[in-house]
Amino acid sequence: MAYKYSYKTRDHKFILNEWLPVDEILAFDKFKDYYSKEDFDTIIDQVHKIAAEVIAPTAEEGDEVGVRYENGQAYIPPSFHGVYRFLQENGWGTSNVDWSADGIMPTILNGLLIEIQSAANPAFMPYVGSGSGVAQVIQLYGNEEQKKRFLPKLFDGTWSGTMCLTEPSAGSDVGDLLSKAYPTDQPGIYKLKGQKIFITCGDRDDVENIIHLYLARVEGAAPGTKGLSLFIMPKYWVNEDGTLEDNDVQCAGVEHKLGLKGSATAQLVVGENDRCRGWLLGNPPDENGIGEGIKQMFHMMNEARLDTGRLSTAVAANAYWNAVAYGRERVQGRPMTNPKEGRVTINKHEDVKRMYLMNKATTEACRALLAKGYYYEDIRHWSPDPERRKWAQSMLDMITPLCKAYPSDEAWILTAESLQSYGGYGYCEDYPAASATRDCKIWSIWEGTNYIQSMDLIGRKWRQNKGQDFARLLKEIADFIAEYKGKLEGLDQEMAHLEKALNSYYELQKTVLGYVTSGKAGLMGVYARRILTATAQLYCGYLLMDQARIALKRMAELGKDHYDYNFYLGKVISARWYLNNAVPNVWFITELIKIGDMSVIDAPDEIFDY
Repeated sequence: MAYKYSYKTRDHKFILNEWLPVDEILAFDKFKDYYSKEDFDTIIDQVHKIAAEVIAPTAEEGDEVGVRYENGQAYIPPSFHGVYRFLQENGWGTSNVDWSADGIMPTILNGLLIEIQSAANPAFMPYVGSGSGVAQVIQLYGNEEQKKRFLPKLFDGTWSGTMCLTEPSAGSDVGDLLSKAYPTDQPGIYKLKGQKIFITCGDRDDVENIIHLYLARVEGAAPGTKGLSLFIMPKYWVNEDGTLEDNDVQCAGVEHKLGLKGSATAQLVVGENDRCRGWLLGNPPDENGIGEGIKQMFHMMNEARLDTGRLSTAVAANAYWNAVAYGRERVQGRPMTNPKEGRVTINKHEDVKRMYLMNKATTEACRALLAKGYYYEDIRHWSPDPERRKWAQSMLDMITPLCKAYPSDEAWILTAESLQSYGGYGYCEDYPAASATRDCKIWSIWEGTNYIQSMDLIGRKWRQNKGQDFARLLKEIADFIAEYKGKLEGLDQEMAHLEKALNSYYELQKTVLGYVTSGKAGLMGVYARRILTATAQLYCGYLLMDQARIALKRMAELGKDHYDYNFYLGKVISARWYLNNAVPNVWFITELIKIGDMSVIDAPDEIFDY
């Protein structure tokens, strides 16, 4: 069997029980009567068992059989049907975002659980997550009638949903979309016409209805993104009595993809027979033609950006653990340090260990980054303190582009290193590295390409609240350095690297802003993606050092003979590797930016013909 679920959960337990201040979240009224830290390990173990025994066995079929399209209908892999119902019926599905319900899980727990599930079958999990995103948007922006009509069956999984943005003539440039909405005689109901492409889970045969959130421009509204409105557009129209009828939403085909073959990526044609209707979310465009759609859609999109980073981390980490298991069995070569020792397993070779440590440290960095995002989500939503909520929202804003782009860029590199560690077998579909490499590439493109994320970081997040929000994020790192410099035994060099990277980053910002004010704004686009990577490496370096701080203390308490000692030793070594190998890229990128190379801008298009 090519696919193999090999996930470990010790780091997840460390994050919840020892690293993040989860007690603050558990004290909120929403959670205090339902969860305690003592519950976390049991819940994680239960989900890990479900992932291994229920979800993972479907991954092979998803990759080999994929999605079938016939006569206007997409058919997902048959084994996915039962798993979807199992998760929904046992409380692991859409119901976890029902904010009105008692006993829902905090995001800091649920986010880590979804990562574990995603590793078991990354092509399957969007079928669960897409409905959750739609339900959240309707909870936030829908009127009471819309909530009553759609939320119950979204929460129990009878219906699912999608986010419909991209069009053939307007990919990432959403403001140029051509979909139109026309008022009808019924208040709040519009006729819709248009086409959408690349719609994840846009059609499927395992649910009764699909509730699309459809972005369109009301006739006469302003051009660009500001004129867009958002509509609840079900595949089957929902009558007042709950009966369903055709709503002129047609699946015109599904994409044939490099990876994630079990996930239906659909093309939709809407209103071809002039019979498609949708409910407007929120208010119609105002007297200036300004709609509310892009703000509403961005709520779902920002949630999806964290999910994209989570999927990337899950697949990269599972590929890494599979590679480690293979390396412990595969005998080949002799150690460079003692050739007379005889043949050894490949995990003894220095370059293979380098691949493993690169994977271990980077996936732990990505998981820490995402966990910070989950922590901020809980505070911004549930804290009784308005100032605390405002702070958490601003911090989440700052790291969202990092959470999306950094794991999805690194996953492509990390899975390639895992594949490399197999030698020739890694290139064969009989081993799990091949599918992981194919699956992960899409996530640097999903939910706004990583260039868009980097421009969001530089163009918006650096300047948000007159620059104070991003300055607060950097100050958090500076405060950590000031408090612990010289106090973490054996990590003086690593702390010095963190400090050097922070100082370099201030210089990087100053240099980029200088280019913008001196008429060289194009250089911002040239360096944008590298700036985002450097930003994530600086921030993740701080997070791993903070984790190493705790691990050093635990190692001293436990002693080398304790069964858990090597876990904490691994946390320290991850920090050492990351601060000595990844974080120096921050000052390297700073030096590159200071050069101000204009070759990309000066290059005429004609040179690319040769």
